Amino acid sequence: MDIRRSDLPLLISLNALLEEQNVTRAAKRLNISQPALSTQLGRLRDLFDDPLLVPSEAGRGMVPTDRALAIAPRLHQALLDLQGAVAWSEDFKPLTARRDFVVAVNDNIFTLVGLTVAQSILAHQAPGIRLSFVTPIEASLTYRMEKGEIDLYVGLTRQVPEALKSRFLLQDTFRLAQRKGHPRGTKNPDLDEYCTLTHVMVSQEGQFKSSVDSTLESLGRQRHVALTVAGYNQIPLVLGDTDCVATLPDRLLQRYATGLDILPLPFHLPAFDVAMAWHPRSHEDPAHHWLREHFVCAANQGKG
Repeated sequence: MDIRRSDLPLLISLNALLEEQNVTRAAKRLNISQPALSTQLGRLRDLFDDPLLVPSEAGRGMVPTDRALAIAPRLHQALLDLQGAVAWSEDFKPLTARRDFVVAVNDNIFTLVGLTVAQSILAHQAPGIRLSFVTPIEASLTYRMEKGEIDLYVGLTRQVPEALKSRFLLQDTFRLAQRKGHPRGTKNPDLDEYCTLTHVMVSQEGQFKSSVDSTLESLGRQRHVALTVAGYNQIPLVLGDTDCVATLPDRLLQRYATGLDILPLPFHLPAFDVAMAWHPRSHEDPAHHWLREHFVCAANQGKG
């Protein structure tokens, strides 16, 4: 192949085709029409003098040729390096820079630190800096961070993939919450009362058990979970209008302390650590470093 006859969009398209192995999906990812991508594939075949992708015998998708398999990892890495070079700025100035950051967090972690980061960055009056908070999907997290689709992951330390760099942010503990004016009063519950109360918990899968229940089972006890919701910040709404109680991270509950009684648990639950993680290719990026420092400051604000 004569590199002088190619152009960057063709190589980007080839990378997408090799990863998706499906013209329709690759076209959607590239935001171009399927016929346009098919035309580009024809040009790529001429340039490489190789079919690159051939129809699958199974009848769905395409299969890369040996030549394509040899090209794929080097092309992928080369595009990552180029992306890093273009995004790089030794003279990063947040007040004038234009940069989008994508941060993967669940709504609990967003409440713990993400909201403070958003407030801080907005207060900088930097119109060119935009933040997008997305739900982390563990199965594809490292892959999406390698591709530059996600800049930062903030979550439980034990869930950080080994391939990523990370930094500890904070440690939190669990407390019991109920609405102010709850008929049980404000005394600290003992274990018997805790188990007889009506509980609400977070479960995106609709399960009625969590690590709290596993701990209770080890003590030979069981609580009554009557309701689950998909997000942590839905629970204060439930608590405010029912006699349910909830076991949640203390720092999350402090956001809603004006309407809740926050009480100690009558049994021990281990504290949990929260860390932020990023792909090694972003480690020295001044803009990325600036973003990470905002999360460090936000975590420190809630300590004590």
